[in-house]
Amino acid sequence: MSASLGSGPHRPPQTTLRHRLAELRGPAAVPRPLDARALAALAANPGCRRRAILDGAGVDKTALAAKLGAPSGYGQSQFAIARGNAFEAKVKADGGRELLALLGITEPGTVDLPELAAAGPEGRAARTALALREATAAAATAGRWALLDHPMLALEVAGSPVYLEPDAVVVRPDGRWTVVEIKSFPMIDGSADAAKVGAAARQAAVYVLALEKVAALTEGASVGHQVLLVCPKDFSNLPTASAVDVRKQLSVTRRQLQRLTRIEEIADALPEGVTFDVAECSAEELASAVECVPHAYAPECLAACELAFHCRERARAADAVAALGRSVRGELGGLTTIGDVLAAARGEAGDPDDPAVAALRRARALRAEALAAAPARIPAEVVACPC
Repeated sequence: MSASLGSGPHRPPQTTLRHRLAELRGPAAVPRPLDARALAALAANPGCRRRAILDGAGVDKTALAAKLGAPSGYGQSQFAIARGNAFEAKVKADGGRELLALLGITEPGTVDLPELAAAGPEGRAARTALALREATAAAATAGRWALLDHPMLALEVAGSPVYLEPDAVVVRPDGRWTVVEIKSFPMIDGSADAAKVGAAARQAAVYVLALEKVAALTEGASVGHQVLLVCPKDFSNLPTASAVDVRKQLSVTRRQLQRLTRIEEIADALPEGVTFDVAECSAEELASAVECVPHAYAPECLAACELAFHCRERARAADAVAALGRSVRGELGGLTTIGDVLAAARGEAGDPDDPAVAALRRARALRAEALAAAPARIPAEVVACPC
């Protein structure tokens, strides 16, 4: 099997992208849907073609990582999922009475609860768009609120459609749409864990981006850039809410998703016969297939991708500077391996006019100077101490 990305033959036009992705995933494998959490992680690392094609094809990366011998601990535990589902059910019980109370609505009868059931994700997305238009029209004419429970939104990512399902969307009487994110981590004294709030904000920004596509086609609609984050209050199971501004996350997500290479380009560049069929392929075959697609590993991947341990192992084996972090990689410019960095610091390679090379040589000189002066500053009794 060739490992060259350019060795794949030209594919006939009749081979559609959907069929090609099914071939990559495996004919019998059920595609894993790309949710907002995964999409936010993908947007945070748009240069990783490996994750883009695996997510686009719906490959089960957890099973793939396990078969490669590098299982990851990334993902929610079953306990956390069950706790989150139970808290969401409580918040939405009785027609969403507790959620509406957090919005300042004391009369649930003034709120419309449209039915969003339809066949398939495309049908549900179309039904959601229709419900949003109807709710916006009702808000303009009668000043009514609307609460959409688990609406389905569509967003095109790298040329492939992705279907997203926020916890809820509220249509206000002024025609503004607000995303509601329900999380099970506590909000103590009005504040929650900053890392968890940041992750929720990045996830909500994906929903806002998808809603903006629908709002652009709906008269009188606008999407609020403040999402409603609902969490348990203090150490109880009572819900409380806080408005979270996601304009920064929205801007970053929009820019990063635009940078993603189209899935067709990555798929067409793969050698003929490459497949990520976890059920049918051996570990060696899967490792060879995965290596056909470049990755962009960074330490941040450990908290966002199931293949992080496998990619880290490969990055370390290749002596890649990227394994030390994106900031270090950015500072070193054209020096892509640790061997190149050490050679440049010793004066054995590198352009002396390159700022990165000059900084490395200066740092090496300062280190040598500090080590040479160290014995003179250390008391004799400390030097003689056998410990």
